[in-house]
Amino acid sequence: MHFINVILPIPLPKLFTYKITEAESRFLKRGVRVAVEFGKRKMYTALVYEIHQDAPKGYDAKDIHQILDETPIVNETQLNHWQWISEYYMCTLGDVFRAALPSAFLLESETAVLKNEEFTDETVLTDEEFLIFEALQHHSELNVNQVINILEKKTVFPILKSMIDKEAILLKERIYEQYKPKLVKYVRLNPIYTDNKLNDLLESLNRAKKQRDAVLTYFQLNASKKPIKAKDLETESGSSSAIIKALVTKGIFEFYFIQKDRINFKGETNKLKTLNEFQSKALEEIQESFKSKQVTLLHGITSSGKTEIYAELIKQQLKKGKQVLYLLPEIALTTQLIDRLQEYFGEQVSVFHSKYSMNERVEVWNNVLENRSKAQIVLGARSSLFMPFSNLGLIIVDEEHETSYKQFDPAPRYHARDASIVLSHLHKAKVLLGSATPSIESYQNAKEDKYGFVELKRRHGNVLLPEIELVDIKEKHRKKRMKGHFSDRLLKLIEEALEQKEQIILFQNRRGFAPIVECETCGVAPQCPNCDVSLTYHKYKNELRCHYCGHLQAMQYNCGACGSEKLNNKGFGTEQIEQELNELYPNVNIGRMDLDTTRGKYGYQKIIGQFQAQEIDILVGTQMLSKGLDFSNVTLVGVLNADNMLNFPDFRAHERSFQMLVQVSGRAGRAKKRGKVAIQSFNPYHQILQQVSINDYETMFKEQLQERWQFKYPPYYRIIKITLKHRDFLKVDSGVLWLGKSLANIFGEHVLGPTVPGVARVRNEYIRTIAIKIPPKQSLKATKKNIDRIKNTFQAVKDFRPIKFIIDVDNY
Repeated sequence: MHFINVILPIPLPKLFTYKITEAESRFLKRGVRVAVEFGKRKMYTALVYEIHQDAPKGYDAKDIHQILDETPIVNETQLNHWQWISEYYMCTLGDVFRAALPSAFLLESETAVLKNEEFTDETVLTDEEFLIFEALQHHSELNVNQVINILEKKTVFPILKSMIDKEAILLKERIYEQYKPKLVKYVRLNPIYTDNKLNDLLESLNRAKKQRDAVLTYFQLNASKKPIKAKDLETESGSSSAIIKALVTKGIFEFYFIQKDRINFKGETNKLKTLNEFQSKALEEIQESFKSKQVTLLHGITSSGKTEIYAELIKQQLKKGKQVLYLLPEIALTTQLIDRLQEYFGEQVSVFHSKYSMNERVEVWNNVLENRSKAQIVLGARSSLFMPFSNLGLIIVDEEHETSYKQFDPAPRYHARDASIVLSHLHKAKVLLGSATPSIESYQNAKEDKYGFVELKRRHGNVLLPEIELVDIKEKHRKKRMKGHFSDRLLKLIEEALEQKEQIILFQNRRGFAPIVECETCGVAPQCPNCDVSLTYHKYKNELRCHYCGHLQAMQYNCGACGSEKLNNKGFGTEQIEQELNELYPNVNIGRMDLDTTRGKYGYQKIIGQFQAQEIDILVGTQMLSKGLDFSNVTLVGVLNADNMLNFPDFRAHERSFQMLVQVSGRAGRAKKRGKVAIQSFNPYHQILQQVSINDYETMFKEQLQERWQFKYPPYYRIIKITLKHRDFLKVDSGVLWLGKSLANIFGEHVLGPTVPGVARVRNEYIRTIAIKIPPKQSLKATKKNIDRIKNTFQAVKDFRPIKFIIDVDNY
C-alpha cells in the first residue's frame, strides 16, 4: 500500500494521510497538488508533502480524488522555508500554504445538485421539493445558489437533505479550476487553398465584396510571416467580426488560439546611470562585506541614490544567471519603482502584489517557477517572499524599518525582513537591507557585527538635507495666528513655494474629515455598533464610517442621544485639510493620497502620475507619502500634527515617529534646491522632534536602546503576544484570567497582562491580550513548547474551546 501526507489549506496542526495506487506513487512528487475529500463531502486542494508506505493510525485513509498537476508547482526550498515559518511563528503548515499560493491554485469546491435518474415516485415530494425536481428536468445540474433563487429563501439545506433521504437527488462536489489563461484569437487560411486555388477562391467571393476585401487584406498581412490576430484583420480590412466569422463558416479561414501572458513590457531599455564617487564607494563596501557576511545593512540618508546602487547589484546577479527578489513595504512604492527598473532591465522585471488580478499573479508564479527570462527580478510587497525561486542570488529589502513588512492578520504572522534572511540561507543568497532610518534591531545587529554595515551620508547631486523647522502651535493658538489647522509660518512657506511654481507635500496621518463627531449639548459621539470606537466622518460621501470593520451610516443632523442639532467635529483628517486648502487657495490644484483615494488597481499610479506631471501643486496624504517616493519638484513638506504619533501607547512610538518624520521630510528638495520642512507641534521641545530637526539618528538610537534595556523590550528581550477573541464578554474574560494564571506559573514576572487593548471590541468580538517577554538567555524553543502545552490545555476546557486563540511571535 502506498500513502501520501498532504498539506490542506486549513489550520490543522498535523498533516493528513491519503491512499494512492502504485502507479500514482511513481508519478507523484513533493509539491504536486491533488484534490482530496475532507470531512463530509468537502473537496480541497492539497499539496503532496511526502510519499510513504505507513498506514495512518486512528483512521482509514481515503483515496485521493484526482491529481491536478503534472509537475510540482512548489519546490523543495519553498517547502523547507514554509516549515521554518510554521515552526518559528507558531502557526500550521496549512496557514502558510493558504497564504503562499495565489488563490487560483487553491481550487474551490462547490456543491452541485443532480437529479437521481432512478427516482420515479413524484407524489412523495412537497411543493418546494417538486419545484427543485422540476427545475432539474430542464437543467442537468443546479448549484446551491440557483436553488436559493428558485425557492426565494435562504435556508435550503433542510429541503435538499429531505430530497436526498427520499433519493430524489444526488449531491456532488465539483472542483473548479479558477485560473483562466488569456487566449488571443488568431486567424489563418484553410490549408486546402494552395497557390493554384487562390484565383478560384477570389472569384467565388466576387459578389461578397467585404469578404473579398478581408481575404485580400489577409494576404497583405501574411507577407510579414507573423501570426495574424483576428482583431487586426478586422481593423485593417475595415470589416466586422461577423464577416470574418462568415469566412470561417465557409471553410476559407480557420480560427486558432495562442495563450498569452497578461503582463508585458513595451518600451526601450536604457543603460544604468553612472554612480557618483560616494555611491561607487558604498557599492564596493557592500561587495566587500558580502564576502564575509550574509546580510548587509545600507544606512543611506534620504535621496542618497540607494536605488541606483541596488540596480548595479541586480545587474551583477543577472550576469551570473541568478534571480533577484526586491521587497518593498507599500504597493504605492512599486508603481514608481517599476518604471525605474523597467527602464534598466525591461522585460526581466515581474511585479507581484495584491492589487494584481488573480490571473496575473498565477502567470508571474509560473514564470518564476520555470525560471523564465521575464521573471529574473521579482518586485513586490511581503507576499512575494513565497514565490517558487529556484536560483535566488540576492534579496533587497528596501525601507527595511517599515511596519508593513509584518503580517498581523491572518496567520502566518511573519515578518518579511526576518523570513527573507532565512530564505537567503536556504538559497545561499545575500540580503541587502536598505533604509535612511534603520530599525533599532537591524542597527543593533550591525553594531554587534552580525550584519555588514555600509553608510552613505551624501545626497545625490550633493544637495543638502532639508532645513527643518519646528512650529509651536500652542503659542500660535495663544497669539491667534492659526488659520484652521495651518500656522501663519506654514502658510507663508506654502505661498513662497507656489510663487516659485514648486510642489508641496502636506502630511497628516489620519484619513477622513474628522475622527469624532460630538454633541455639544450632551457630549455623546456616534459609536460603531460592532466595535468600541467612535465613527469617523467622511465629508466627501457625507457618511460616518468605522475604520476597523467598515460599518457605514449616513451623517446625523441631530444627536441620537438628546436630539440636539449642535454637532461639532473633533480632530482632523486628510479630507478636512484638503477642504481648508481649497478655501485658502481656490486656484491651486490640490490632490489627496490616502486609502480612500487609492482603492482601484491603478489608484496609486494615477495620483503619482499626476503629481509627477505637475498637474497637482499640493498633495495631502497619510503615511503612504513617507516612503521612498521621488518627486524632483517638491521643495516644501508640511507635517500638520506631529503629536498624535509621539503620544501613542507603544514602546516603539518614539522610534516610529522619528522614522516617519525623517522619511516624510526626505521627500523635500531632492533635485537641485535645498528643501524646507515645517513640523507643527504642541510640544516642539520633545527630544524626538529635536533629533528629527538635526537628523540625529545615532542619539535617538542610543536613547531608545537604553530605555529598551531598562524596561526589558526588543532587541534585548523577545515578545510573544497572545490575543483572545470571542463575542461573549464573560467567556473571554474568564478565559484570559485562567490563561494569565497558567502562564504566570511558568514565566513569572515576564508575563504582562491580561490587558484590555485600546480598542477592546472589533466586529462584535471582545479582545484581551497577554504578552510574554523572553529574556536573552531563555530558550525560545522551550518557551514555545510551554506556550503550546498551555494552549492545548486551554482548548481542552469545554467553555474555552470556542475562544479564538491567536499567537503573534516577535510582535514588533
